[in-house]
Amino acid sequence: MAESKILFLGTGTGGASNQQLRASGGIVIQTHGYQFFLDPGPGALLRAKQFGINARLNTAILVSHAHLNHCNDANILISSMTHDGIDPKGVLISNKTFVSGSESINPVLTKFHQKCVERIITPDPGQKIGIENVEIHALKTQHSDSSAIGFKFFTKDFILTYSSDTAYSREIVEQYQQSDILILNMPNFDKKSDSNLNVEDVKKIIRKVQPRLVLLTHFGLKVIHKDPLLIARSIHRETGIQTIAAKDGLLIAPQSYSAELRQKTLNLYPSEKAKELKEESEELRIQPHNPESETASQGNNDLSFL
Repeated sequence: MAESKILFLGTGTGGASNQQLRASGGIVIQTHGYQFFLDPGPGALLRAKQFGINARLNTAILVSHAHLNHCNDANILISSMTHDGIDPKGVLISNKTFVSGSESINPVLTKFHQKCVERIITPDPGQKIGIENVEIHALKTQHSDSSAIGFKFFTKDFILTYSSDTAYSREIVEQYQQSDILILNMPNFDKKSDSNLNVEDVKKIIRKVQPRLVLLTHFGLKVIHKDPLLIARSIHRETGIQTIAAKDGLLIAPQSYSAELRQKTLNLYPSEKAKELKEESEELRIQPHNPESETASQGNNDLSFL
């Protein structure tokens, strides 16, 4: 089994990527044979090709919200993954606005591409989605797209939280507890915002969560001008937590930062504890597409609840 990987295809906000100071291709997480493509912004498919990522191998595409710097390439990525719908496969997990739109935002996902994937899930914050041994929790955010969500991944080897775009609040940060790795979107340097994080917000989050590794990304123009590397070093000195400013093409081995002896998913708990936890919550379990078994239950899209 290949080692788990986190690959940053792009690390800029809309302003930075508009000027091509940083790309905005999103993030790819590979773990235990599954591939998750997060927030495929402009150039995602091209960047994936450049870094050797095969879109056909996507298990799921995850879109946190309907701003184009997070989802512009989602439709074309679905086309690549499914041969333009000839071979429907994979799961799309997104916020509601991306699929259905809102009063101020048009839907981004086309009707054609809705038919290309096996399953579309628009979870509410707190909902849990299971894909084999990987469990994904949808997280609450505070952003201008009011249905925006973050994602928390529970794997056999590590717990990873992706904040997406969000302002700081104690309630939101509480969701990040027990994370081995935090990926935080930090568009702002010192600007206070009701939609995004700045440097001081990031410091507060790190002090409260105490992860093993923090990866900063989604940098705005002022952050880039101030140099994300220097900012990350300063945060590291002040918090004592290893903090890395991601660059386009950064590759991380997440298992290096997992907490030993920590049990990560419900499947790894002792039987009595697992039974107790299952009674407390419903979990959405999905059977991923198996490209080696084309005869496997086509058309059977029912999801079973544990």
